[in-house]
Amino acid sequence: MNRLAKMNDPLRPDHVAQVLEQWQRQRPDLDCSPMGVVGRLARTARLLGDGINARFKEFGLTPTEFDILATLKRSGEPLTPTELYQTLMLSSGAMSIRLEALVKRGLVERVPSAEDRRSNRVSLTEAGEELIDEAVTAHVANEAALLKPLDEQEQAQLAGLLQKWLLAHE
Repeated sequence: MNRLAKMNDPLRPDHVAQVLEQWQRQRPDLDCSPMGVVGRLARTARLLGDGINARFKEFGLTPTEFDILATLKRSGEPLTPTELYQTLMLSSGAMSIRLEALVKRGLVERVPSAEDRRSNRVSLTEAGEELIDEAVTAHVANEAALLKPLDEQEQAQLAGLLQKWLLAHE
């Protein structure tokens, strides 16, 4: 059995399998099996993103707002705007705009730094704590539901393979 055939379940081909079959007919000399992996990862990322973002929307949050609140929650302490934008890979301007929106909604507050009067730290308000606790609980349940087609062993195997790939490329 060739590499292409092993990558596809012949009983139920997905969209990527159909694309690979077309390439096999048009370019039998070319091993397109990498397209199978990369194409499926790209489609998976889009579908996961859609499912995850829909859940954030239920809480009135954008993905970036969720990330800011979640970062503040898991850090366990106030962070500077610089620490936040470096962690989330945003520009300082983009972070300032998003923080201001979260301040206006009463979800975060800026607290003057005790060490440097020109600086401040960002912390969750009580309303922000409550919202992110609810949202992250729903988020984890949503992720579990999205991964339901895979059993625990398959999820662990996939996580390990993705970790290996990320370590080689990050």
